[in-house]
Amino acid sequence: MGEDRGFPGMIGSIDCMHWEWKNCPTAWKGQYTRGSGKPTIVLEAVASYDLWIWHAFFGPPGTLNDINVLERSPVFDDVLQGKAPKVKYFVNGHQYNLAYYLTDGIYPKWATFVQSIPLPQGEKATLFAKTQESVRKDVERAFGVLQARFAIVKNPALIWDKVKIGKIMRACIILHNMIVEDERDGYTQYHVEEFTQVEANRTSQVDLAYETDWASNMTNLMGIRNNVRDQNTHYRLTNDLVEHIWNKFG
Repeated sequence: MGEDRGFPGMIGSIDCMHWEWKNCPTAWKGQYTRGSGKPTIVLEAVASYDLWIWHAFFGPPGTLNDINVLERSPVFDDVLQGKAPKVKYFVNGHQYNLAYYLTDGIYPKWATFVQSIPLPQGEKATLFAKTQESVRKDVERAFGVLQARFAIVKNPALIWDKVKIGKIMRACIILHNMIVEDERDGYTQYHVEEFTQVEANRTSQVDLAYETDWASNMTNLMGIRNNVRDQNTHYRLTNDLVEHIWNKFG
């Protein structure tokens, strides 16, 4: 999960895209139009380096910013419900148990988000900011490729029914991922033989005794939610990543 690019534990990059809704019903235009612009519908997505879209949430009105969309998004539902696989990785000698996304500066300082450094001071911070911003562009490239492949997504939506528009977006994302999967072998960065070594040469193994069940009562749910939104973990992880990237690429 991002280790080869200097970000161990990273799932991908998260961001939002607006799709213009030309035939938005008049009664809804105020809800879907920001300022003096045109009505839009928001797509929140998580994409990896190969442009595979891991998560897509479509439907919020265009008046919402990225944080408002995040509050409505199901991106952390599997984590909160205990359905997501448990994660354990080390950065700069410290253990972390929650995977994270690379984001821009508008997203909150949560344990599951890593932003760039707006005004980096020193070589370490500058290298980290440069690396984070280059990797974060994966999701923007995914949006661009999605629009380039499907003109219906690039051009304003001409349908009145929002449900049908949502089905079109979902179909385009599925087709996009099918194309990515079909073409993936042509630009993979790894050697397949690395994953087919004999048992004696493996450097990591699955711990079959490791607990994967998380209790679903309200107390534990709130505890997990607090862990996801923990700012102290966010700052500690960011500092460790600065050191990690400096040691790897500096």
